[in-house]
Amino acid sequence: MFLDWLKKVLLGLGGSATVVEVSKAVWRGHEGELRTMGDLFYTWQYDLRWAANSLRRMGILKPHEASPRGVWELATKRNQTC
Repeated sequence: MFLDWLKKVLLGLGGSATVVEVSKAVWRGHEGELRTMGDLFYTWQYDLRWAANSLRRMGILKPHEASPRGVWELATKRNQTC
C-alpha cells in the first residue's frame, strides 16, 4: 500500500519531492483511508519512511546519499511506472 502510494505521489510531483511534500500529498489523497486504519493512523508517516527504504533497496528510489537531505527521488524513468 505505502509503496504504491509513495511511487504515485512522487510521479505526480515530477519524480522528486521533500518528505514533507510527499506526506502532505499522501494525506490529501488518502486521509479518509488513514483515519479508518486504527493504530496505523498514528504511525503512517513512519510507515511511509519504511516504504521509502524498501523502494531504495529495490532501486526505485535513489540512495539517500545521492539526493539532497530530506528529498526522495525516483531513480530512473524506467522505475516511474506504477
